[in-house]
Amino acid sequence: MNTNRANVKQAIIKGETSLGIEFGSTRIKAVLIDNRFETIASGSYEWENRLENGFWTYNLVDIITGLQTAYSEMKQVVERNYGITIRTIGSIGFSAMMHGYMAFDHTGELLVPFRTWRNATTVSAAKELTDLFHFNIPERWSIAHLYQAILNEEKHLPRIDFITTLAGYIHWLLTGKKVIGIGDASGMFPIDELTKDYNELMVEQFDERIAPNGYRWKLKDVLPKVCISGEKAGTLTQVGAKILDKSHNLQPGIPFCPPEGDAGTGMVATNSVRKRTGNVSVGTSVFAMIVLEKELSKVYPEIDLVTTPSGSPVAMVHANNCSSDLNAWLGLFREFFEAMGQKIETNKLYEVMLNKALEADSDGGGLLSYGYFSGENITGLEKGRPLFVRTPESQFNLANFMRTHLFTAFGALKIGMDILTKDESVTIDSILAHGGLFKTPVVGQKIVAAAMNTPVSVMATAGEGGAWGMAILASYMMNKVKKESLEEFLDNKVFEEVDKLEIYPDGFDVKGFEAFIERYKKGLVIEQTAVETLLV
Repeated sequence: MNTNRANVKQAIIKGETSLGIEFGSTRIKAVLIDNRFETIASGSYEWENRLENGFWTYNLVDIITGLQTAYSEMKQVVERNYGITIRTIGSIGFSAMMHGYMAFDHTGELLVPFRTWRNATTVSAAKELTDLFHFNIPERWSIAHLYQAILNEEKHLPRIDFITTLAGYIHWLLTGKKVIGIGDASGMFPIDELTKDYNELMVEQFDERIAPNGYRWKLKDVLPKVCISGEKAGTLTQVGAKILDKSHNLQPGIPFCPPEGDAGTGMVATNSVRKRTGNVSVGTSVFAMIVLEKELSKVYPEIDLVTTPSGSPVAMVHANNCSSDLNAWLGLFREFFEAMGQKIETNKLYEVMLNKALEADSDGGGLLSYGYFSGENITGLEKGRPLFVRTPESQFNLANFMRTHLFTAFGALKIGMDILTKDESVTIDSILAHGGLFKTPVVGQKIVAAAMNTPVSVMATAGEGGAWGMAILASYMMNKVKKESLEEFLDNKVFEEVDKLEIYPDGFDVKGFEAFIERYKKGLVIEQTAVETLLV
């Protein structure tokens, strides 16, 4: 047995490990790391949300089954690779999709099926609360779901004893503690940066607004207690140990860090928790998280205000559409290859096609595209229709076609980011990018750097994901030295020797993106017309 393998085996036996489990929208993943922050083993469970009675939801059976399956798979990998059974772990943490609504009575019964962040059923509530608080309350936030239920006079409201997020629920189930990490809490209700707790004035305003309804509860009574990264937030109970590990080998008493949201774990996994840093997550949707130095001057519906796991304010720009249309076009090109009797690997297809964008005119040759598979809040579209548009004078070639589709993937994000950088003069020193687009080197980074006019880096660890970031937060709780901040822990221990490739914005690309985005804004009327006339 080599020295490193022997060290890992001893770490597992002694419980010098940390476990992070994250409930994503399509996968639940468990990652066990050692005290050098390297992954020892992982397990996962695929799942899908369901539309039931008008709400997107995951049922409790799937939640528990997924939890147990992800843990069991991870445990089996350890047994297979190291010949030992996990009986203890140094620290554990849970994270999940933020926002949504899980309401329970005093017996712990779930009062209505879990309503996820995806539900767009809270338009009236979100608008009323935004006006009441003078603070942007997005439709997916927990408080919007609660207030919409009040507006709808739902029958379960008098019975409410506790409301929480998915991560908060799992933590409560396994520890008995009704707590939540501040990053996840900031997607339930606005946070006061100074007190590191729910905004007291807004809590009072909410209670006054609903007082005529006569509920026996006040808002603060039913929200989970806010915790900061590094705090101990409970221990694994005997019941919790039996739920997590169906084989009943895992012993109770393991300390838990505060449960967090997937935005917070993404920040940790990309070392983007310091002020003036940020990260961009690219997939079916795209969002940027920028850690702010100061408050914004006014309320912007395009920008959510949340926090890092240590409580620093973060501006979040979230666009619903990103890579779906680009992937669809590349699927069409794959069909062409196959019709010509050719076979091509996916990575090669993306590499060849994306790199064509580097040969294009700076603005994409006058072409225009909208990859709107769904509505887009930043540009005010309730529904989407993917479109490709050109004039007879446009320079229609493959290079410009690919550049246009890369530009438009970040078009809505660019509009939101311009509010921060141009209207609010927010300074950004560096952006960390992660997502499948960056498997092809350089191209995606150059486009994002042009969109944000900021250096963009991709880290060797960027593919590790939120479950790994959650394990890091669990490790921070156990292994930090006195008064060591999360920022210091990440800089000096976790990411000290991690390789990263940084690309600075190219003037040619920046100028071209600015020209494209003006065309994109003017053409939104075309997209709106398509929504109104191309009916499903």
